[in-house]
Amino acid sequence: MVVSSAHSVFGKGKGVRKMEERAAGKRRLDRAAVKTAFIKSLPVMFSYLFIGIAYGMTMEEAGLKWYWSLAVSSVVYTGAFQFVLITFLSSGASLLTVALTALLMNSRQSFYALTFLNDFKRMGRRELYMIHTLTDETYAVNCTLGDMPQHEREDTMFAVAVLCRFYWIASSVLGGVIGQLIPFQMEGIDFCMTALFVTIFIDQWERAQRHTPALAGLGIGIACLLIFGESRFMLPALLITSGLLAILGGKEAQE
Repeated sequence: MVVSSAHSVFGKGKGVRKMEERAAGKRRLDRAAVKTAFIKSLPVMFSYLFIGIAYGMTMEEAGLKWYWSLAVSSVVYTGAFQFVLITFLSSGASLLTVALTALLMNSRQSFYALTFLNDFKRMGRRELYMIHTLTDETYAVNCTLGDMPQHEREDTMFAVAVLCRFYWIASSVLGGVIGQLIPFQMEGIDFCMTALFVTIFIDQWERAQRHTPALAGLGIGIACLLIFGESRFMLPALLITSGLLAILGGKEAQE
């Protein structure tokens, strides 16, 4: 009888959770949540505007029209890797190289999702979209919403995800159109990708207590570039660097 009662209580709780998830997926967005999300996402909008336009123009310079920017930004949605993807698309890189590079460059977002795992589960049908649209910027915005009531926070998080993705897609397409319509020399605009990674590198260097991983990646990358050439060094450099860092991380954990 005790087991039966416990089972019924557990089953009821599980059923209630499922009902809440379905209700969250069907619930319409509150206007106040959309307004809050828009205000919170304004810094992201201005950031995406300039980087997205640069991305679209770089795509156009590589011979990929605005509709390619629209297609790639709609499916991939990861700014840094999309710049790298331009080189891959232009050089005919293998699918293995593209997939592995995408995995290694964006694996950190798997850890971001752990912070909002329970929130995403309660959002029902929106859960997969929230996972797909989680970026550095949306993560930073979501971290500022902790004081809100549950339903309001979930609606705001969803609105932030939708708005930020729209900003990026619109900016990418705008950049492609500008690059196609305005006749001017765009030589050097692709340097924004290099500048982006240099900025990220410097930021991580200043924050890190140990610089061994950065120096290892830099050294291995240069060595692979000299050995395998410009078009083939990326994959071996990523594999060697990842393997070395995994070994070093395992030794540190044992100590």
